[in-house]
Amino acid sequence: MNCRGCAAPLSLPLIDLGTSPPSNAYVHADRLEQVEQWVPLKVAVCQQCWLVQTEDYTRADSLFDAEYAYFSSFSSTWLAHAERYVAEMVERFGLTADSRVVEIAANDGYLLQYVAARGIPCLGVEPTRSTAQAAREKGLEIRELFFGRETAAQLRSEGWGADLMAANNVLAHVPDINDFLGGFATLLKPTGVATFEFPQLLTLMAGAQFDTLYHEHYSYLSLTAVQTLCERNGLEVFDVSQLSTHGGSLRVFVQRKDGQRRAVQPAVQQQLQAELDAGVKTPEYYATLAPAAERIKHELLRFLLQAKADGKRVVGYGAAAKGNTLLNYAGVKPDLLAWVADANPHKQGKFLPGSRIPIVAPAHIDIEKPDYVLVLPWNLLHEVSQQLAQVRQWDGRFVIAVPELKVL
Repeated sequence: MNCRGCAAPLSLPLIDLGTSPPSNAYVHADRLEQVEQWVPLKVAVCQQCWLVQTEDYTRADSLFDAEYAYFSSFSSTWLAHAERYVAEMVERFGLTADSRVVEIAANDGYLLQYVAARGIPCLGVEPTRSTAQAAREKGLEIRELFFGRETAAQLRSEGWGADLMAANNVLAHVPDINDFLGGFATLLKPTGVATFEFPQLLTLMAGAQFDTLYHEHYSYLSLTAVQTLCERNGLEVFDVSQLSTHGGSLRVFVQRKDGQRRAVQPAVQQQLQAELDAGVKTPEYYATLAPAAERIKHELLRFLLQAKADGKRVVGYGAAAKGNTLLNYAGVKPDLLAWVADANPHKQGKFLPGSRIPIVAPAHIDIEKPDYVLVLPWNLLHEVSQQLAQVRQWDGRFVIAVPELKVL
């Protein structure tokens, strides 16, 4: 396979997580007798542009289909993050009712609802029918398609040249990343700004966050790689900021190279230097993740097996994609993790892909009063532990597995 960023041959493996179904391919109860598609989950590093990426085994249109079940609005902390983002962008870039805002991967309207509330014309691009419909129910205008240069040219011809384009946690999800970024250079006005948010490679490596690797994530991004990709596609990075979301993310600000240029902020060089100092351009940097993943797997299995031997009941919370990567890599089944609760009704009544662990409503936690609740989206531990504070009333305890097994 060649690098999807620069087409150089891929020769540096990062990790091999075996085979698993796509992490958001939840199984309906009436399909339990059907065979799931298990495909390799391997990640490699390009030693030319240093883009970290999955090897190709699945198509985007099969991953992001009509039954896609990730809805952003079921996390209160994520909604608060989106509302703050809108307020900050309006103030920083002077957005008004004469502006145009376009969000790529608008999901269920979690962000654009705050743009619309300010009276700013906005448009969402969202290829998954289930979430697009949820956004339309909020009164938002949504185009149900994949984004790229051709799509951007069409939207621009319709008057959607953008003052601001938002793209949260989508840059990692696109197989043709050059076509995707080229679309931003096409749709942005000469004075426009685009922002990309994505979990950053430095925190993935430092925190052994191997569970954030799954088929829907084609790329794992550093500013080093993103800057090169942007330059190749007519864009310039002019600012970057650190975020706490998803265990540690970056928000990157870009502008057209042929437009009205803003000064490049010192934070850009500081982040690039931090990545260089960490070793992102050296093969040795990538050698630590596979051993860490194996250690985490063994710690989790020891805990679950000991709990079962002691007659303790362990359940999960959060039917998140990262949890599916972890459970399938560790080979966990319902005999060790009875069920997983999730607030998203689109997931309830289904089963986790691969492990076939049932997904139930959070009310089951109060009914069954488990001894341990394994929080699979560990980045939401604070939110979950507050929402489920009653667990401590019966001496129940919360557990996370990444970056190490902790019983809290």
